[in-house]
Amino acid sequence: MRINEDNAMKTKIKLAVLAALLSAGSAVAGDFKVGVVDTERVLRESLPAVKAEKKIEKEFSGRDQEIKKTMKQAKDLQALLEKDASGLSEADHRNKERELSALNVNLQRMQREFREDLSLRKNEELAVVLERANKAIQSIAESEKYDLILQEAVYRNPKIDITDKVIKNLAADKADSK
Repeated sequence: MRINEDNAMKTKIKLAVLAALLSAGSAVAGDFKVGVVDTERVLRESLPAVKAEKKIEKEFSGRDQEIKKTMKQAKDLQALLEKDASGLSEADHRNKERELSALNVNLQRMQREFREDLSLRKNEELAVVLERANKAIQSIAESEKYDLILQEAVYRNPKIDITDKVIKNLAADKADSK
């Protein structure tokens, strides 16, 4: 019976300590200001991100058109081979097949290089936007006296989401830098 009384006493002491810690923690937490930023949204919707995306599209449009032109050539040649298979001599048919094969190899190379270069450029531009976003977040944190700002969270209460402030700050900053 004595063991049960000791366990009950230990449990009461643990609960008292826990209650004291919780009450002390909530007193401190009342002064603690937290914000959360949706980085993906900033990289998708902010003015610098949108401008970077347009810049990249313009930069790569020529290569994209070249790839589309090569794809059309390959498609037309494939159609010619299927349509006029009996009308071509054996040598012409082999030459056209080799030409189609070379076009396809070239097209695959062009597409692979395009994807790699596009990915590299996007990463470069997004790094610049992210750096500017981090500066904007730091500016907001300092001016509004935040104790902690997280850039990613599994869950965020809309009351502490400051993504819109960051996007507006970046738009204002972009306008100032012109």
